[in-house]
Amino acid sequence: MSAAADTAAGGGAGALGRGLGAVSGAVFPVIAVVAVIVAVWYAAAIGLNRAWTLDQAQRQGVELSAAEILADAMSQERPVLPAPHQVAAELWNTTVGEPLLRERRGAYSPNPRNLLFHAWQTLAPTLLGFVIGGLAGVLLAVGIVHNRAMDLSVMPWAIASQTIPILAIAPMIIVVLNSVGLEGLIPKSLISAYLSFFPVVVGMVAGLRSPNAMDLDLLRTYSASGPETFWKLRLPASLPFLFASLKVGIAAALVGTIVAELPTGARFGLGARLLTGSYYGQTIQIWSALFMAAICAAALVASLSLIERVTLRRMGLDR
Repeated sequence: MSAAADTAAGGGAGALGRGLGAVSGAVFPVIAVVAVIVAVWYAAAIGLNRAWTLDQAQRQGVELSAAEILADAMSQERPVLPAPHQVAAELWNTTVGEPLLRERRGAYSPNPRNLLFHAWQTLAPTLLGFVIGGLAGVLLAVGIVHNRAMDLSVMPWAIASQTIPILAIAPMIIVVLNSVGLEGLIPKSLISAYLSFFPVVVGMVAGLRSPNAMDLDLLRTYSASGPETFWKLRLPASLPFLFASLKVGIAAALVGTIVAELPTGARFGLGARLLTGSYYGQTIQIWSALFMAAICAAALVASLSLIERVTLRRMGLDR
């Protein structure tokens, strides 16, 4: 019994060691890359911010030591390039440090000083635009694959639409929609959909055309109809392509919403935070808004990855 117990304990310890080794092997490269990025960021911040420090010291006729120059370069109120700890502090102060709701005249309303409030103001049209663009992309892809005329006519126009700079077309869309009474959420969602539909179209077309000739011939042998071929072969085969394109599309949708907030003069949203920060030279605010946008994009892509894993596993397509 003792020998069996020792063997079981040894096997458990070995499995635990292998598990810890796998985790460390996956985590250590990430930590190493992040450490290098932070080190380069600090070096760039010191190099860019020290010029202002030296200029001020020369104007005042004082001599600064290397330690004083370094300390000032890392703590400027409006640095050329904020240091990582300044951006992290700004993110903390504008999320955890600010309440989500504020009381005014006995009623509670969202607090515009909280960065999470601005993130939601950007995420709402992003999600709506992503749904619109995703559905439009899937429907167009199905039409392109099953209709020769749409393949020859719609696909070139879809490609040509992406050559128009979004900064040029966004104000035009907003002005036209405002003239017919559509303001706020809808214009931003449509611009978001404009950027997100194209990756979905391309990925879905590639996915629907991915089944090989032998699989298609097999279904013809079974006298499968066109809809049966679509639902039983083409659609399942296209799901890995679809999810890959959706991840690209949702990131593009977020960019579209932020760009749409710039010409509208929006008061709320991450785009509005970028505008106000640039107007008043608040570089730390600009960088915190950029990092919040990156966090939102990572969360959206991670959510799609989770849905992808669950869906493909249930369909037996998990790779």
